[in-house]
Amino acid sequence: MSAGVAVVIGIVGAVVGSFLNVCIWRIPREESVVFPASHCPACSRPIRFQDNIPMISYLILGGRCRDCGERISLRYPLIEALTAGMAVLLFWKYGLTLKLAAAFLFTAALIVITFIDMDYQIIPDVISLPGIPLCFLAAVFVMEVPFLDALAGILVGGGILYVIAVGYEWIAKREGMGGGDIKLLAMLGAFFGWKSLLFIVLCSSLAGAVIGITLMVIKGQDMKYAVPFGPFLALGAVLYFFFGEPFLNFLFLTA
Repeated sequence: MSAGVAVVIGIVGAVVGSFLNVCIWRIPREESVVFPASHCPACSRPIRFQDNIPMISYLILGGRCRDCGERISLRYPLIEALTAGMAVLLFWKYGLTLKLAAAFLFTAALIVITFIDMDYQIIPDVISLPGIPLCFLAAVFVMEVPFLDALAGILVGGGILYVIAVGYEWIAKREGMGGGDIKLLAMLGAFFGWKSLLFIVLCSSLAGAVIGITLMVIKGQDMKYAVPFGPFLALGAVLYFFFGEPFLNFLFLTA
């Protein structure tokens, strides 16, 4: 992997991460992600170009708005760094190819979904619904997933969580999983194919159980404490990029 190209990829990833911060803030509020230009949410002053350099401007400004002095959340540069890191990791896996572009855009959507779900416990339809056909097309024509595998991924992905959600609601007499999670897993299945769902559901369920129980203990909550599942599905999908195929090869070769 060329170090120079990796640095450029990382910079592009950080810039995209800055835009993802805008999406995470505005999409739940049903605001345009394009207009108006980036501005401080506290004083509404437009952010100057030199104050909008990913990660660097945060450090220079000491984490505060230049105009009103309001503290800027540390999450902004962390999301920029996360997006940059994922861009480099995906470049390491796919090289400078169309697969890199498709995988990175897919991952960017997952980052937005993750943080919106953490904040509001919703997965916006504006991302997941168009994401299903777009991921299907990207899978078939870019990622080289067989047509029927990607199609089955949509049906199986949406079907698995739908059955779990209905079963849980029937047993517990309350909703345990929203429709957004169902659409998200259908989107993941469309992008990776149906076999990937074995890995994604296993990883997300294990991570969700461990972190969910830990949070319940820390916060002193009972089993009714709501933990958004979308971030864990997104985590399982990202892990699939790097560990999914070896897992499936082992699973099906030893079955």
